[in-house]
Amino acid sequence: MKLVLSARIARAVLSVSLLVFAEWAALAATQEQAEKYPPTIVFMSDFGTVDDSVAICKGVMYSIAPDARIFDLTHQVKPYSILDAARFLQGATPYYPAGTVFVAVVDPGVGSERRAIVARSKRKQYFVLPDNGLITLAGERDGIEAAREIKNPAWIISGGVSATFNGRDIFSPVAAHLARGEDWTQVGPEVPVAKLVRLGVRPAELGLHGMTGQVIATDGPYGNLITNIAAEDFLKLGYKLGEQVPIELNNQRMSIPFVRTFSDVRLYQRLLFIDSRGRLSLAINQGNFA
Repeated sequence: MKLVLSARIARAVLSVSLLVFAEWAALAATQEQAEKYPPTIVFMSDFGTVDDSVAICKGVMYSIAPDARIFDLTHQVKPYSILDAARFLQGATPYYPAGTVFVAVVDPGVGSERRAIVARSKRKQYFVLPDNGLITLAGERDGIEAAREIKNPAWIISGGVSATFNGRDIFSPVAAHLARGEDWTQVGPEVPVAKLVRLGVRPAELGLHGMTGQVIATDGPYGNLITNIAAEDFLKLGYKLGEQVPIELNNQRMSIPFVRTFSDVRLYQRLLFIDSRGRLSLAINQGNFA
């Protein structure tokens, strides 16, 4: 879903207070203290929690890295939805320190010829996941400085790899080895970052006459539309809180107020706001935009 925002003629300096920016700044300041944290793994999948899959993967991780803390990002990703998983991953990385290992298993191509990889961001965080585009959004924001294909048999589970449970046999043990502080260059051969699979989501583009982005998700039961336009990019257009923003959505033109929160507009009125993950979003106050 394409979204076009018109530029404001006078690009005034904005005095917008966004808590998320303050949080990110504080977190960035702690990156140099990452060595003070115990090993941290953040686990995400579309496995759900009905069966034993998540617990088995955690058992593999703890067996290799017993001192690691393992946090569940979510295991309720819509089955096979790489885009949803990429969005959740992008939203989480600013809130964890350097050295964190993110293991993400949303893998419709499990057992195929798709690569299993480890990527390292410029924030010095690691991503253990299938090379199916899952890294796209986090990579765009954080920057990926290097990637490697998982090929070292010493880093994966012994006794053979299941063609349908790479989360247990490949991704979990690799994440645990990384959390133990082992040299990540030993996982396998380097993969050029430019060769990593990308999702078909074009980055938001800022031009002379406005900005073009995409609606990439709907926010749960509320029906808010989440775009791929970062707050810092939108603010370059020069709009102040309370001003109307001309937009075009699915070839329909409209004007929507840019506000801080839902209650800043009347009941059932449309609004444009920066969500808690720092993305431009559209909503209806106590209604469903979708």
